[in-house]
Amino acid sequence: MDLGISGRVAVVTGGDSGMGYTSAEYLLREGVKIVLSDIKDEAVQDAAKRLSALGEVRAFAADLSSNDGAVALRAFADTAFGQKPTILVNAAGVTGATGDFLEIDDAGWLETIQADLMGAVRMARAFIPGMREAGWGRIVLFTSEDAVQPYVEELPYCAAKAGLMNLTKGLSKAYGPDGVLVNSVAPAYIATPMTDAMMEKRAEEMGVSFDRAIETFLDEKRPGIVAKRRGRVEEVAAAVAFLCSEQASFITGENLRVDGGAVLTMAS
Repeated sequence: MDLGISGRVAVVTGGDSGMGYTSAEYLLREGVKIVLSDIKDEAVQDAAKRLSALGEVRAFAADLSSNDGAVALRAFADTAFGQKPTILVNAAGVTGATGDFLEIDDAGWLETIQADLMGAVRMARAFIPGMREAGWGRIVLFTSEDAVQPYVEELPYCAAKAGLMNLTKGLSKAYGPDGVLVNSVAPAYIATPMTDAMMEKRAEEMGVSFDRAIETFLDEKRPGIVAKRRGRVEEVAAAVAFLCSEQASFITGENLRVDGGAVLTMAS
């Protein structure tokens, strides 16, 4: 399937590994030029070098916990290829503060919201004007199953991701008439460095193997995942690439689950 986006410029945050990195890879295969960003310069430069075998990639380290980071990234992206970006994939995020609700202080909440919600707000605010000027744009934000199916030990993350769902719908209404389509993807339990670390910690605490930690986590915490496995980053990236494409030109304001059935209700 020709996605019809060859030659466009995309900004991909959270791009040094995991779902962001693979989303960039899928877009490169479609002929898209990539501005790859993450917080650590060495890591994002290395990722861009590896991806450059597939197409044109520029790397820029940016801390999206402040507006200055988003503004600097936009300034770099606007000149990286001599044309303004019309695709934004915001995969940057953190698990943030976890634990008993009564024991998480304001700092923990604010740190999580700054990274997971406000980072996306800043990126959208920075790049939507260029998309409106072009009369064409695609934004894909990363939510989570946690946005509609909260887990009590991760409430700051859940609340931030729920906010992202609302932001997605609101932006789609505000800028759809200008040709800017805004959607989100909601992954669940994908095999990434983040969930690797979670499972390594679980394995150590339980005194079991890494694989056994995954099996017990699925049984106890994610009974809705009918495939009984972690998702693959490629499965998320394929959904991202589609939402960025001309083939998705009548889809906006949606939250596409890539969760193996993890969410047990009909809620979006």
